[in-house]
Amino acid sequence: MKYNPPSTFRHYTLADQFISHLDLALDHIFCEQNTQRAYPAEGIAHDRPISNEERQSSASMMRVNHAGEMAAQALYHGQSLTARDPSLREKLRQASVDESDHLNWCRRRLTELDERPSLLDPFWYAGSFVIGVGAGIAGDRWNLGFLAETECQVVKHLEGHLQRLPESDVKSRAIAAQMRDDEQGHADLAVNLGAAPLPAPIKVAMQLTSKIMTALASRI
Repeated sequence: MKYNPPSTFRHYTLADQFISHLDLALDHIFCEQNTQRAYPAEGIAHDRPISNEERQSSASMMRVNHAGEMAAQALYHGQSLTARDPSLREKLRQASVDESDHLNWCRRRLTELDERPSLLDPFWYAGSFVIGVGAGIAGDRWNLGFLAETECQVVKHLEGHLQRLPESDVKSRAIAAQMRDDEQGHADLAVNLGAAPLPAPIKVAMQLTSKIMTALASRI
C-alpha cells in the first residue's frame, strides 16, 4: 500500500476564519500594534505650553482620528477577506499596515494628552468590518472604488483638523499631516488600480455616517 504523508497545509473552514478575524479584531481594539515607522512627533518640542482648553481640543480631534483608524483597520480586513484578486488582497494588507501605524500614533498621542480612545471602538470596528466585507463581495472594482472614496473623505477630514488643531500643538499637527499624506497615497493607488466611481447617493451616505461617527467619537 502506498503511503500518503499528511499534508502540511490546513484547509481553513468558515469557523476557523471567523475565530481568526475575531482574534484580529480584539487585538486591534485592545492591544497596541507593531509600528513599522517612526512616530512623526518624536523629538518635537512645543513652541509654548499647551493650555488646558487647547489640550482638550486636540484630544477630541485625536480621539476622532483614532476611531477613524480603528474603522479603517476593520474596513481593510473586511475588504481583503472578500477581494477576488490575490494581488489586491496583498495591497489591502499593506495598506492596513500603514493604518496600524496611524492607530498607534493616535493612541500614543492621546496618552500624552492624558486622554483615552473612544469607548465605542468595538462598534466602529464591527460596523466597518461588515461594510468592508460587503464592498469586497460587490467586486474588486467596486471594492477599490469604496476604498478610494473613503480615503478621499479621510484626507478632507484631516485637512480640516490641520486647520483647527492649536498652532501650539505641533506634535498632533505632525501626526495628522503624515496621516493625510498616507491616506492620499492609498486613494491614488486605488484609482490607479481601476477603482469604479461610486454613485452619488453612496457618497452622501458615507459622508453622513462619517459625521455621526465624528460627533460621537469626539465625546465618548
